Amino acid sequence: VERALAYEAKRQVRVLEEGGALVQETRLWDAERGVTSPMRTKEEAHDYRYFPEPDLVPLAVSAKWIEEIRASLPELPDAKRARFVNDYGLSEEDARMLTEERAMADWFEEAVKSGAKPKAAANWMMTELWKLLNQEGLDIAKCPLRPAQLAGMLKLVEDGTISGKIAKTVFDEMFRRSREIVLSVKSAKHKQIVSPVKALDIVKEKGLVQISDAGELEGAVDEALAANPGEVERYRGGEEKLMGFFVGQVMKLTKGKANPKLVNELLRKKLSS
Repeated sequence: VERALAYEAKRQVRVLEEGGALVQETRLWDAERGVTSPMRTKEEAHDYRYFPEPDLVPLAVSAKWIEEIRASLPELPDAKRARFVNDYGLSEEDARMLTEERAMADWFEEAVKSGAKPKAAANWMMTELWKLLNQEGLDIAKCPLRPAQLAGMLKLVEDGTISGKIAKTVFDEMFRRSREIVLSVKSAKHKQIVSPVKALDIVKEKGLVQISDAGELEGAVDEALAANPGEVERYRGGEEKLMGFFVGQVMKLTKGKANPKLVNELLRKKLSS
């Protein structure tokens, strides 16, 4: 069909450019030769001799009724995509991906309404959430996590309670526990209301609160520098790309709980002295 349409588009342009006229007709497609050929001319409506169906009453559609139907329609994908770009500051690509399914778009907007920053919510949905859903063979409509749970976790990252790295651990655990709750409720004889798993509860339970005390982090920074004298000399010799290495060493010593921004500040201060 695609090849036939492409051929026919070129053929009609050629006919018109040569001064010819196009006729309304049905054409055949020859797949071997790659060309179309006339089959029969198309009749006009009067040639079919249409006449009213006596058992169907005339139907008058008012402009008011048309507007009522139009107003009752849900927001269509193109309009929703444009709104996501304009209202939430998302890129065209992110907006397109989030509006491919209505359930996905609704989940995103509910997360934003629950307090999540639009860009952060979009990023987590299109990476970590999709990864876990794919692993479980689920679509967004059956996601065990609620949008408010993601919003709550992102708030912990925003206020510095946990780091972005720790957030991934918390998110995975929150998803896993929520999944277990959904399965247990489904199998239970008597349905019961279960409160959703909160990110803050997991953080407290596992002791994952981010270390943002300079005095506490200074010891880890000193230890990381003392254990890597060669890298320290190379950094001071101009290899500033080693900063990432030092940050990684401090993160390893603090089990990922160090505040990255503060770690960078302490490292720069000590390496420049």
